[in-house]
Amino acid sequence: MTGVIAEAFIAACRDELEAPKPGNVHVYASGHGMTAAQFEASAAAAAGPLCASGARVGVRIRGAIEATIRAVGTNTNLGIVLLCAPLAAAADRAQPVIASGEHRAGGLRDALIRVLDDLDVADAGDAFAAIVQASPAGLGHAERHDVYAPPKVTLKEAMAEAADRDLVARQYATGFAAVFELGIPLHAAAAARWSDPRIATLAVFLGFLSRFPDSHIFRKHGPGPAAAVRQTAQKFDGLLGEAKDLSGLLTELLVWDADLKSRGLNPGTTADLTVATLFCIRLQSVLPSARISG
Repeated sequence: MTGVIAEAFIAACRDELEAPKPGNVHVYASGHGMTAAQFEASAAAAAGPLCASGARVGVRIRGAIEATIRAVGTNTNLGIVLLCAPLAAAADRAQPVIASGEHRAGGLRDALIRVLDDLDVADAGDAFAAIVQASPAGLGHAERHDVYAPPKVTLKEAMAEAADRDLVARQYATGFAAVFELGIPLHAAAAARWSDPRIATLAVFLGFLSRFPDSHIFRKHGPGPAAAVRQTAQKFDGLLGEAKDLSGLLTELLVWDADLKSRGLNPGTTADLTVATLFCIRLQSVLPSARISG
């Protein structure tokens, strides 16, 4: 089953790259000194440690980031790994119950919540080390639970402390509410309307970006640019919802994409949430008995 979960992770990363996500790296355009090929290599490198059967979440995170840095020499996927490690652990935890014919797990999200509740200080230590190694833009220092200091709380508690300023951290504190309650329904609605899976992925990306200021942009550039990007995303999200023909809209999106990249504005956290959503959907297809519950 480890291989199946790893394949689902790699496929989710590929699905995300194939959509024209404004400001983020995709197959239509590189950006921010990174290419789609680097992200593909990162996914392949991270998949093994991220999906290792029986591994603690912190060990998954640290191993995946170490493998990524060895493969591509830069941070391409810290947010993706932080979000997908507990999801992979939840799928790992749910699958023996499914194989036995017992369905007390109740769904992927139920298994995920148990994984998050089980996080300990060692998980925080491994995650902190991975974050320091990845050195994301705008990381800085925190008054409490600084990643440069040994942790004194569990990983879930540390993430809860940062939940008001970081969307990735907020998922740990809310049972991945944005993914299960927004991302997955957005994908289902768009997939029912459009035959192109890239548009369903785009709908998820724009849905997140139009509702939340992107944490990566906020950290690196401040609240003003984050709010301005969100406002433009709201416009495009509305246009996508009303569109009958996508050709003109996609052209406009790629123009906005080029403008964002020229100004160094990368909605990276939004892309991370999109990958996590796609990973959940992929896990639903390979673990059909682990129904995705909201």
